[in-house]
Amino acid sequence: MADRFRLTLAQLNPRVGDFGGNADKAFEAWKSAAAADADMVCLPEMFLSGYQTQDLVLKPAFTRDCMAWVQTLANRTAQGPAMGIGAPYLEDGFLYNAYWILKGGQVVARMCKHELPNSKVFDERRLFDEGAISGPYRIGPMQIGTPICEDAWHEDVPETMAESGAQILLVPNGSPYYRGKFDVRMSKMVARTVETGLPLVYLNMVGGQDDQVFDGGSFVINPGGRLAMQMQLFEETIEHVDFLETAEGWRAQDGPKAVFPDQWEQDYRVMVTALRDYMAKTGFSKVLLGLSGGIDSALVATIAADALGPGNLRCVMLPSEYTSQSSLDDAQAVASALGCRLDDLPIAGPRAAVTEALAPLFEGTNPDLTEENIQSRLRGLLLMALSNKFGEMLLTTGNKSEVAVGYATIYGDMAGGYNPIKDLYKMRVFETARWRNANHRDWMMGPASTVIPPSIIDKPPSAELREDQKDEDSLPPYEVLDAILELLIDRDLSVADVVAQGFDRDTVKRVENLIYISEYKRFQSAPGPRLTGKAFWLDRRYPIVNRWRDPS
Repeated sequence: MADRFRLTLAQLNPRVGDFGGNADKAFEAWKSAAAADADMVCLPEMFLSGYQTQDLVLKPAFTRDCMAWVQTLANRTAQGPAMGIGAPYLEDGFLYNAYWILKGGQVVARMCKHELPNSKVFDERRLFDEGAISGPYRIGPMQIGTPICEDAWHEDVPETMAESGAQILLVPNGSPYYRGKFDVRMSKMVARTVETGLPLVYLNMVGGQDDQVFDGGSFVINPGGRLAMQMQLFEETIEHVDFLETAEGWRAQDGPKAVFPDQWEQDYRVMVTALRDYMAKTGFSKVLLGLSGGIDSALVATIAADALGPGNLRCVMLPSEYTSQSSLDDAQAVASALGCRLDDLPIAGPRAAVTEALAPLFEGTNPDLTEENIQSRLRGLLLMALSNKFGEMLLTTGNKSEVAVGYATIYGDMAGGYNPIKDLYKMRVFETARWRNANHRDWMMGPASTVIPPSIIDKPPSAELREDQKDEDSLPPYEVLDAILELLIDRDLSVADVVAQGFDRDTVKRVENLIYISEYKRFQSAPGPRLTGKAFWLDRRYPIVNRWRDPS
């Protein structure tokens, strides 16, 4: 019927560079649309290439290969609904982030992204040329305007499309998670419906790519911001939405409205998804980690069990003479609760050999941090040997507090291929462990039980590299440290601003200095999932060599 338009939304998980695999996913979504008698199926921004490509898209052979797959998809979908799909577009030396409309075996329209984000994790002005604002295209009875992701975060592109005759706005996205991001998206999109008076379809992708997790949560809103349909977070989902033509214009009909979990569950789901997809997309299936009996490694082990299954997790205890019996007992309790393998690999013998080898050169010096770090580096060496021998990716376990101030040994406990808790401050590590003990979901592959013993959560944190060592011997209490770090890093406040909030100036200056002098460690650290808008790597890029300190 001319007064009805059915749109199929494919909230799916692409893989960067896997043009054939991504095309197959798009084709399966198209078949679902055809079976539902839909007029059009939509895939997210840059879906065919995968997202984010970073500088890979600057390689002309990459983009030309991807564009050839667009035509292959057009040929495969010639008889049936139209398809909208994101892919790069290279023409006359100009490179665009584009959205392609396929119908009847042809490319019938192409939009090029106009507003190129150049903040946080995005470098699109470096990668792409700015496209002209496109007018709407017609599919059946409907005129559709397609602002691509950032285009819809600004007024000009949607308003121009509305003024050019668009009857709905379809917004394909590659929008990664950070805590509270969904509310920001919804607020921006509601503003666009108020300004244009048009229904808006917000289509996001899902899945992990390096440090970023695309969380989905696609939705449809009618003019004035009334929610018509909302898809689940993190799940690959295909939904159909009907639009009916009314006297006021096209309006989306009500569909399913997913209820979202709280931020603790969302953060945990991001860490699990990030590790699961990083493993799958890089070709690994098994992981190992050093299980110390402390909170950080216990939480990482739990995340790994939930992401991959306990059978794909090997934990290794590497005790020294400073390792307490309680740590040995707690590590065993974690492995038993998770149902994973636990190997015992003492470092006393290797440490004695290293001590003997260095003795002639260390003669006349006193033991210090050097000897402590040797223990950590021996553990890293042994764990990497197991990783090499058995093809298991080594996970590292430093939380954001430690990563921020360099409370970790480079080439020691920092060794590893991925760090699931890299963007989780220490106090949130404790609370996340409590949350996981109290909650289990169908997407978790680990057991539904208390997997992190309360004794681990309650005991004072310690690296156990010397007698009776506690983290607070070297750092402020974590509740103080984390509060200062959030102000200096996440909010970019000055030292004076932090002091004005009640913190001791000498402590703040000490923390500030630790942040700056640890940059070289972060430069060499393993990637990990982004949970905040100021994660270490692309969100926050500082020079390694830096003599400036805040004079305030």
